[in-house]
Amino acid sequence: MEEQVKLFGAFPSPFSYRIIWALKHKNISYEYIEEDLSNKSQHLLTYNPIYKMIPILVHGGKPIVESTIILEYIEETWPQNPLFPKDPYEKAKARFWIKFGEDKNSEFYQIFHKIGEEQVKATENAKKILKIIEEQGLGDKKFFSGDIIGLIDIAFGWLAFWLEVIQEAAGVKVYEPNNFPHLQSWINNFKQVAIIKENIPNRDAMLDYFKRRREMIVAL
Repeated sequence: MEEQVKLFGAFPSPFSYRIIWALKHKNISYEYIEEDLSNKSQHLLTYNPIYKMIPILVHGGKPIVESTIILEYIEETWPQNPLFPKDPYEKAKARFWIKFGEDKNSEFYQIFHKIGEEQVKATENAKKILKIIEEQGLGDKKFFSGDIIGLIDIAFGWLAFWLEVIQEAAGVKVYEPNNFPHLQSWINNFKQVAIIKENIPNRDAMLDYFKRRREMIVAL
C-alpha cells in the first residue's frame, strides 16, 4: 500500500507550485490542502513549528519543509522521470544554480517591497541578476540542464509567470524579452511543458493579489 502524500500550500505562492510541478512530473498522487496564511491551521503549525510556513510535504505522516529540500526529497524518493542529471558534476552544477536562485530570490522581491529611490536600485540589481542567469546559467540551452526539464527549471519557474505579474503590480520593468533573449526562449519552452501549462495560477487573480499587497506596502 502506497503511503499517503499531502501538500500544504497557499495561493499564489511560487514555492507551492514548485512542488506541484515536481509531483506531477513524477506522476505522484497527492492531496492538496490550501492554507490561509492569515489564519494558519493547527496542521501547519504542527508540521512546521519553526518557520510556520508553506509549502509542507507530508509523506506517510512525516513532514518535509522548505521547497528546495522538498524537491530533492521527491527526486530521491521517486526516481522515475528524473529531474537531476545523472552525471555527478552536472548534478553539482544544478545544485549550485538552485542555491544561487534561492540566495537571490529576496533581492527580486525588493522591487515589490521598496518605493522611490530604493525601488530604482532594487530594479537595477534585479536586472544584473537576470543577466547572470541568462549568460552563465542558461546560455543557449533549451532548459538549464539541456534538452529536458529539470530541477533548476522548476526552481526558476517563478520567473516564467510571477516576475511579469510582480513587476506590473509594482509599476517597474525588470524583465523585458528583448534584453534577455535566452531567458525568453527558455520561458517559451517552459510554458509548453504539459505539467507546467496544466498547473499554473490564474494570472488575473495573481495580479489582483499582488496589487492589493502593493497598495498596503505603499500606504505604510
